Amino acid sequence: MNLAPNSKTTELKTAAPDAAPAAAADGKPPFRFYDNRQKYLAFVNTCNEKSAVARRAAQELGHLRPSPPALRVFDAGMGDATVLSRLMRSTHHLFPTVPLLAVAKEISLEDVRLGLDKMPDRFYEHPATVLVVTNLNYAEAPRLMPRDEPSVAALNWQEVRLTGDSSAEYSEQIEELAPTLFYGWQTRPSPKTGNPIHVRPSVLVIYRDDHKFLLDAVIPKPGRIFDSYDLVLASQPWRARMSAQFKAQKVLAPLASSLAPNGRMLVIQSFGKDPGLEIIQRVWPGENPFAVDRHQLIAALKTELGRDARDFTFGSYADEKAVFRYDMHTLPSEISDRIGTSTLYAAWNAAIYVNQIEDERLEPANNGAYLEATQAVLQKHGGLWFNDETFTVARRKP
Repeated sequence: MNLAPNSKTTELKTAAPDAAPAAAADGKPPFRFYDNRQKYLAFVNTCNEKSAVARRAAQELGHLRPSPPALRVFDAGMGDATVLSRLMRSTHHLFPTVPLLAVAKEISLEDVRLGLDKMPDRFYEHPATVLVVTNLNYAEAPRLMPRDEPSVAALNWQEVRLTGDSSAEYSEQIEELAPTLFYGWQTRPSPKTGNPIHVRPSVLVIYRDDHKFLLDAVIPKPGRIFDSYDLVLASQPWRARMSAQFKAQKVLAPLASSLAPNGRMLVIQSFGKDPGLEIIQRVWPGENPFAVDRHQLIAALKTELGRDARDFTFGSYADEKAVFRYDMHTLPSEISDRIGTSTLYAAWNAAIYVNQIEDERLEPANNGAYLEATQAVLQKHGGLWFNDETFTVARRKP
């Protein structure tokens, strides 16, 4: 493994936070439901949303017409890379000889570690792969470049060239990156929003050393702004209760602007109208965290883009095509007259995670009624599932 000699690591003086909720009324940074690691891990290990999202994203690959030097994918929230790694497999299946540039935004150190752990076999099966991970915000991450001069000067750019010819060797070298990741992905909470913000802006570029010559035109270089993607995936990139205008301005418009001609952006968010929301509404009647639907988001995005909106086509689709379902894993024997406590807790955790219920709101509900509500809904429907909705944005070819 080689670290490029021009790699640098410097302290960041200022940093702009990503999309964030308003500060709490008492002046303290609000707790963010999606920063609770235990709830997140319990959700992703008991529900199959990740695989469902990956299947839906793979459908977009058939619409792509990549142009040299590579097929370029941007993941607007890598997480533990379950979706991205599966999407990369599907990309290899359809484009086995086309070089792939996969850029992923992620601010969580733990998720970056888990995500990179899934990548050795990707470099082995598809050797012409360049993987880039960055903690920059939505306006900067596709460009791989901060917007303000102090952050540009402080940019921590690391280039890693994997050596060897086996996934085992690549895995060992990626594990050795722990100090590099710890340095580059340190965060601190925003005093205004509670959002984690990076201590220093970082970009990590990984590729196989034996393909460096072939990938020379694909490998991003420091100082060279790049924002021309064939596919952008934005899955659950925001807090549901934020306004359509906020989501369009802070997330959707920068991502849409990064599309190449004929490039496509797939946006996925929770839809509700499912047993998961039914559980929540039994505990909190009238609760509706998904008030901003895909049609409102598209309208807000068109407004934000202004005259540039005519360069894009927007696919909102009917519910039959736009909405897909994913499930909580249960055995038929688990949903009976008496449901086990572990299953009830898993279902309740999934419901409050998907519906984005903050911890401070859960205390009054911890009176046993929430388990009764969960059991009633599971028995009514014979299980638990959730709905996501999608829409697409495609840049027209000049």
